[in-house]
Amino acid sequence: MILVAVSPPLAEDLGSLVRFLASQAEEVDRNAQWPGAQLRRLAAAGILRWYAPPDWNGIEFSPSAVLAALSQLASGCLSTTFCLTQPAGVVGRVAASDNDDLKRRIIPELLSGEKFASVGIAQLTTSRRHVRPVMRAREVGGRYVLDGVIPWVTGGAKADYIVTGAVFDDGKQLLGVLPTDRPGVVVEPAAEMVGLTSTSTGPVRCEEVTLEPEWLLAPVMENVLKHGKGAGTGGLQTSALALGTATAAIDYLKQEADARIELRLPTAELAEQCAALAADLAAAADGVVGGVSSDDIRHRANGLALRSAQAALAAAKGSGYVVGHPAGRWCREALFFLVWSCPAPVQSATLCELAKL
Repeated sequence: MILVAVSPPLAEDLGSLVRFLASQAEEVDRNAQWPGAQLRRLAAAGILRWYAPPDWNGIEFSPSAVLAALSQLASGCLSTTFCLTQPAGVVGRVAASDNDDLKRRIIPELLSGEKFASVGIAQLTTSRRHVRPVMRAREVGGRYVLDGVIPWVTGGAKADYIVTGAVFDDGKQLLGVLPTDRPGVVVEPAAEMVGLTSTSTGPVRCEEVTLEPEWLLAPVMENVLKHGKGAGTGGLQTSALALGTATAAIDYLKQEADARIELRLPTAELAEQCAALAADLAAAADGVVGGVSSDDIRHRANGLALRSAQAALAAAKGSGYVVGHPAGRWCREALFFLVWSCPAPVQSATLCELAKL
């Protein structure tokens, strides 16, 4: 592994978890198989406890250590680790809210892996926000009625809860936890994607779904995502996962370079870039003053994932282009970071780089 850090305590060795994920990654990808067993094992190891405060059975550790560990997991299987970020995000948002009753209700079952939760807030951030809201809310008799579509939900068919948002006619917004067993919640068929189809990502429709105030994560207000934890798109966690894909590809190149001298120089250069990026990611995560911006880190992580994956494919030659070789999967995974919560400045920088401007 290129990324080395003191990992937060777990009930199972992190390296063992990474090897387990890697052993299942091709089957998960090839069969578009939901990684349920993998997610339960990660939860049993205590990984979701990294995202909860000590008062709620969480484990306090430096943000840089958590991101480094997440990168290692992504190097084993990006699909599983991406799915893991969903309940992790829900735990973080619920824990950061003032709704103690909701914390008691769902945090324990999420930490244990008994229940799965996902985040569907694209309609409040980057997706279709300049047209009529696709998820609308209105208050009726002290309750809220949701109607519309949550465009992107990972594991929608598997989720017991979805953190989602909706917009009122006056522009105010609601953010809450939606139990998926409510009448009117309809999970649409998941999208067949270029990569990560196993994450079962697709739309969830709400047809006059009732939600009580006790499920809210914040008061109804304008720009509700700026309230509490989780504001902003993408972020350092996304870069950590991209770094995981790059790490997997570079590890493969290093193995090949042992017997092929022509691979040694480019592999060493990619490994050096990966180490430098990991250091900048750690510094940014821990709030080191004078570090590089999160957008710069994201741009570099995207580029490194793309170049490392393509280098691995080139090194693998024809066998890498056959379904089942990990190099092909890494290439498709790397493309994912061009579209997943990619901030406009990062997208612009990527387009300029591709055009050699």
